[in-house]
Amino acid sequence: MAPPKPGIVPLRPLMFGEIMDGSFQTIRRNAKAMLGASLLVQSVAAILTAVLAAVTATSMGSIEAWADSASPADLSALGFGFVAAILLVTVLTVFLASVLQGAMVVPVARSILNRPTGFRQMWALARPRAGALIRLAALLMAAVLLAAAVPAALVVALIAGMEGAGVLLLIPLFLGCVALYIWIYIKLLVAPAAVVVEELGALNALRRSWELTRANWWRIFGITVVVGIMVGIVSQVVMIPVSLLPPLLAGVVSPHGGNEQAVGVAVAVGIITALLGALAGALGYAFQTSVMALIYMDLRMRKDGLDISLLRLLESGADPDGIPGRSQVMHKPGWDPGTGPAAGAWPGGR
Repeated sequence: MAPPKPGIVPLRPLMFGEIMDGSFQTIRRNAKAMLGASLLVQSVAAILTAVLAAVTATSMGSIEAWADSASPADLSALGFGFVAAILLVTVLTVFLASVLQGAMVVPVARSILNRPTGFRQMWALARPRAGALIRLAALLMAAVLLAAAVPAALVVALIAGMEGAGVLLLIPLFLGCVALYIWIYIKLLVAPAAVVVEELGALNALRRSWELTRANWWRIFGITVVVGIMVGIVSQVVMIPVSLLPPLLAGVVSPHGGNEQAVGVAVAVGIITALLGALAGALGYAFQTSVMALIYMDLRMRKDGLDISLLRLLESGADPDGIPGRSQVMHKPGWDPGTGPAAGAWPGGR
């Protein structure tokens, strides 16, 4: 007898195609919640990017004139300032995305039992976990910055200390750092979901994610790569018309050219690119977040027997306004994640 499928996926460990289909269905059934949160993230990134692009475009002439007489130290300071601005935009965007990623798990979990979720309801259910999500995002951001700083320091030391020989070591060092980053990223992928669904603290959610992904790393990695490629291709297709805008606007808006017209075209292209990028990014982010949430629920079905608990919840109709899986936490003795409904130990199986 086939397992029941009350919502977006059947109540059993999931296959790749079911995760993909369930992610699309989640966005379709909860468009306001999923796309609204995604647009919030992407809008912040788009606004900051557009402001940075506009400031750069309007200041380009004066910067070029200043650079002709500037000293090497001044040019270095300008370069560091520009890199710092880009890094700040990236950190703020990723920080906000990490927080919202946890909130967007709510409609995915509810959709498994065919329970629609609005934008306000999503925030109402996720709001009690906002503090833990912020702490988790801060930990992840600190780890990312540390992961960038340590290899950079090693690169400087190798180049300064070993000159030509040190440069040859940069390639294996770079590849090793990338491999280590990817491995840790996959191991911690479902931590935001654990914070919201199981009501764990930031550190305990990281431990929980580490344990849930054990023996499933390659499978999760494959799904993540495929989803990333899909989102990247769709984003590039959407952005193709933007690449045709500069010559079109230059010919229609400012056919006679000139510096002022060129600056205006650059600003307009930057704003349009940011808006279209935000729309494409919102859809891609919603899809990637849905996949992450379904991977989390799948891991718990495999390790915790969550599918049986969800079936009982479906039959009883209990807690219709809550988050499925929140009260169905199975732990081993010997591990204390802290106070709250999720206090206990590691999940029951591997």
